[in-house]
Amino acid sequence: MLQEKLKTIPHLPGSYQMRNANNIVIYVGKAKDLYKRVNSYFKGNDYGKTAKLVSEITDFTYITTATEQEAFILEINLIKQYNPKYNILLKDDKTYPYIEYIRKPYPRLKVSRYTSIKKKDKKILFGPYPNVYAARRIVNLINRLYPLKKCEGNPKKVCLYYHIGECLGYCEKHNIPELSQMEEDILGFLKGNNKIIKDKIMEKITKLSENLNFEAALELKNELKFINVVLDKQKVEIHDYINRDVISYYLDEGIVSVQILFLRNGKIIGGSNEKFYLISDEADEVKSYLLNFYSKHEIPHELVVDAKIGDNILGEILHTKIVVPQKGKKKELVAMAYNNAKIALIQELQILDKNVRRTEGANEELKELLHLPILDRIEAFDNSNLFGSFAVSGMVVFLNGKPARNEYRKFKVLVDKNDDYNTMREVIYRRYYRVLIDKLTPPDLILVDGGINQINACNDILRDLNLNIKVCGLKKDDKHRTSELIDGATLDVIPIPRSSDIFHYLTRIQDEVHRYTITYHKQIRSKGSIASILDNIEGIGSVRKKALIKKYGSVAKMREADTTDLQEILPEKVAVDLKKFLDGFFEAKK
Repeated sequence: MLQEKLKTIPHLPGSYQMRNANNIVIYVGKAKDLYKRVNSYFKGNDYGKTAKLVSEITDFTYITTATEQEAFILEINLIKQYNPKYNILLKDDKTYPYIEYIRKPYPRLKVSRYTSIKKKDKKILFGPYPNVYAARRIVNLINRLYPLKKCEGNPKKVCLYYHIGECLGYCEKHNIPELSQMEEDILGFLKGNNKIIKDKIMEKITKLSENLNFEAALELKNELKFINVVLDKQKVEIHDYINRDVISYYLDEGIVSVQILFLRNGKIIGGSNEKFYLISDEADEVKSYLLNFYSKHEIPHELVVDAKIGDNILGEILHTKIVVPQKGKKKELVAMAYNNAKIALIQELQILDKNVRRTEGANEELKELLHLPILDRIEAFDNSNLFGSFAVSGMVVFLNGKPARNEYRKFKVLVDKNDDYNTMREVIYRRYYRVLIDKLTPPDLILVDGGINQINACNDILRDLNLNIKVCGLKKDDKHRTSELIDGATLDVIPIPRSSDIFHYLTRIQDEVHRYTITYHKQIRSKGSIASILDNIEGIGSVRKKALIKKYGSVAKMREADTTDLQEILPEKVAVDLKKFLDGFFEAKK
């Protein structure tokens, strides 16, 4: 079937999406010629990450475009939409801070981070600053030297800054003098004219010394040293004061290391180095990475790039100038970026190899051990209570061997006694009922903290929900250390050597879910609150919960009410969801 489909791909530019057995998009790529690129994956010459990708492909889809440029843009948008696991391996999604000058309604200076920056926003930004400490220190220094607005909002009365002469009292709208010279000084300094601030600091040091305020004078003297060391240390002999980035990359052992040097006003103010596995054509992968990078960061006036990267597509999409230097200082800067990329990758290859072995490698071994076709997502559960009160559960998620902390979930439990079996039934029902209703991605493996009772409780609920998900139990010994892995289908103990990567991997998962659950339990216990099932129903906040409890008194009475009655307090959809949930929950408890 797949071979026949490969023959029908057109010789056109576009984006292709590789899918696994669960029809989940695991990789998005682009190509000048879709037929040649997609077929190249199935010729049997792949190795490393590409071979692993191909082993998981069961189907593919594609979208044709008119030009290669459109294919690049489509690829980036689809990566954002699907977040495919083979597009994000080792890629860091961090954003760098900028120093932002705000003109209106009053002049302010602050450190800002943006997930995306567009030219049409017309923000006055300086950076990026890979060293956030340096950015904050510069902002604090300028705020000390100039009377900018320092507080948030519009207080009714002037604050201490006004009384010590570091603010003009913008909130009470005192007679504000002409501020154009102050703005010119600040922007001039941020654009590279360090003399302005140095002179200002020396002027203030002199005044403080004359007033015998030697402590404050010493503080400013230290700030002057900071300016001299940090901002003057890396001058580059390009004095046209154009903001530019210099880009090169190094490839080894199937991993690409991309180095970007930030040049602002003739100086290198820092850089970014990221590494990711090579799946497709190296130049295309690097350009795709750069397009994604500049969707989150300010685009400079000029990109100076390695000849391996350079063409007009980047410039056309990013609307900036692309320079591929052949000689001179810009060529030396590209060589500097290349050497930095090479050094960074060589230094980290051993660490990367260890991390891959301990995470992805152990995850792959676990998949083979349990005879699972796919093991991308693991969800692990743990319960906690204090003498039957304040019962809670926690769920942690591991994606491809790594914790996905933004997907962790907490559960306040309705069961108000020391009953692990019914606690597990309740939590599993609530989690996977929500997975079905909201069409969330189900896990490939569920790990429960405990023995056969917890496994049976989990399997019972999954069976009722008609979900086929592998379940295993993690038992601890009397010293609370991971001791056994129990197969949820056969209830047999699966032997795992304690020195193996799998054992360390499972221990890490069990420790993580235990830590997360215990932390939540302490929070609940400190508040002295007993869990309510209503806290976990989407659309029911504190006001609606109080109204429901006042009218019905218990969740059992709420279940007996019809949806029309419930709609006196809740919107129709929330009433229907609550009714369905309570019906299923009480049925599961029988």
